[in-house]
Parts: sequence; structure tokens; C-alpha cells
Amino acid sequence: MNDVVLTGDRPTGPLHLGHYFGSLANRVRLQDAYPMYVLIADYQVITDRDTPGEIRRHTTELLLDYLAIGIDPARVTIFQHSAIPELNQLLLPFLSLVSVAELRRNPTVKDEIAHSSQRAVSGLMFTYPVHQAADILFCKGTLVPVGRDQLPHVEVTRLVARRFNERYGEVFPLPEAMMGEQPLLKGLDGGKMSKSRGNAIALSATEDETAVLIRKARTDSERLITFDEEHRPGVANLLTLAGLCLGRPPRELADEIGDGGAATLKRLTTEAVNEFLRPIRKRRAEFTAADVQRILTEGNAKARERAVLTLDEVRAAMGF
Repeated sequence: MNDVVLTGDRPTGPLHLGHYFGSLANRVRLQDAYPMYVLIADYQVITDRDTPGEIRRHTTELLLDYLAIGIDPARVTIFQHSAIPELNQLLLPFLSLVSVAELRRNPTVKDEIAHSSQRAVSGLMFTYPVHQAADILFCKGTLVPVGRDQLPHVEVTRLVARRFNERYGEVFPLPEAMMGEQPLLKGLDGGKMSKSRGNAIALSATEDETAVLIRKARTDSERLITFDEEHRPGVANLLTLAGLCLGRPPRELADEIGDGGAATLKRLTTEAVNEFLRPIRKRRAEFTAADVQRILTEGNAKARERAVLTLDEVRAAMGF
């Protein structure tokens, strides 16, 4: 069986540079090597919040981010959760293969419950890992690019696939997690880079917006710029960001800045980020609302065709 990649994001806000250097750049590389499905996980937005928010706008913006960074819809199937009923129907037989105790022990679910914005934890939160198993297995996904915090979800998928195969016959491959060398890029306030915290530079940010955000970034009062992640995290984070955008080691940039101080560091970082984002902004502007709708319609149709085949196979194996 040939390898198939499954990856995706929830449409909860604009993608940012942390996403790009953490996973998006790797997706662009992978699309040249493997068949790839990219999921816009709109149903999963409501796992940890009471309402989905501006789901249509966020879906459009997410797709524009994908196109702007170079994901090619001619090679990659981009689709929405809510448009593929057959995918979601796989959740029912898959839930029968996992115990409540196993779901409760999932460390990622525990962490997401702790940070949930819901008034009460919904049943969907507990079934979230099994829903992700359906996302991966509907297309017979074998390679899943993830961060370390998502490894337990891939393990649940492997568990579901293994138990289904043991009970009903060989239908699903056992997917493997792809752990890349993903750099940890902190937010401009020193915390975790996040869409909701206002500490990230969105891929769709203008040059002026980028400059304002970097100007507000935390540094320190020492004039000599050095790369010291432990004792000077704010300075180190700006050097890391500039280095990623320029393709240069952050220590080398620190040596160049020398005693230029925080102002010089922020100016260099702003220029580096804006230069890096310039072609992304240009590509983004080339796509229209009609392009977005066409790409989604075509991607949803291809994904649904795959999901129908898998669901038929599952039903036949189970004796329905």
C-alpha cells in the first residue's frame, strides 16, 4: 500500500508564523512526495467551545492561508469535516472499539479539558480522539505529521485500526506519526504562540501590523544583544524568529547586532519577517472568493468519494 498523508487545522482564526515553521512548511514539502489530504476540521471547533464563531469566514481565511504558502489544490485534496457525512459516520463503529476508561486516560484530552472555554465538558470532547481516528482512517492515511502533544491521538487511531482489523478483517493500515524537527517559536509576549492571545504574527498580517506587533515584543534592558534562551528569552525569541525568516543562525545575527540594542534587533526582525511574508501576501491576493469556493467544492467531492468507498468497505466487513 502506498503511503498517504493526512493533516489539517481547525478554522478558529488566522494561521501564524508559529504554524508555518512548526508544520505548514513541512506540508508544502510533503505534497511533492505523497498523496495528501488536508482537513479543515470545522466540526472539531465545537469540541472545546460552546459556539463555532465565524466559521465561514475562518474557513475561507484558512484556505487562503494554505494557498498563499504554496499548498497546491491540484496535488492536495483540501476538504471540510462538515461536508463529508460518510467520514463522520465512521465514528459510530469506531467508538464501539474503545472503552470509556481508555478515553478518560488520554493525556491530550485531559489537557484540552483543562483549557476548554466551555461551561461544561461536552461528550464530544471525550470522543475527539476517535473522531480524529476517523479523519485519518477514512482515506487510509498512513503518515500523520503531528506535534508531540498529538501523539496520544495517533495511538488511539492505531488502537482503533488494530481492533477493527482483529474483529472484522484487515481493512485499515496502522498509521505512523511523523515527528519533524519543529522549532518552538514562542509568542511575542514570551508565552505560547496562539491565535487567541494576540501574541502571534498572522500569515495574513500587513507590513504595518507586523511592525506594530514586533515593536511591542518583550525584550530586556541590556544593550548588548546575545542569544541566551534561558536568561534572555525575549531577545532569544526575536533572534530565532529573524533567523528562521532569513535562514540564518540566531547567534550569528546576535553577533552582527552587537551593542545595537533592542531597537536594532526589532528593526532587523521586522525587516526579516516582512521580507519573508511578502511573497506569501502576494500569492494570497491572487485568489478570489470564487477560487476558494471552487477549490472547496472540488476537494470536498474528492474526499467524499474516498469516504464512501471506505464506509462501504467497513459496512461489508461488519456484515451490514
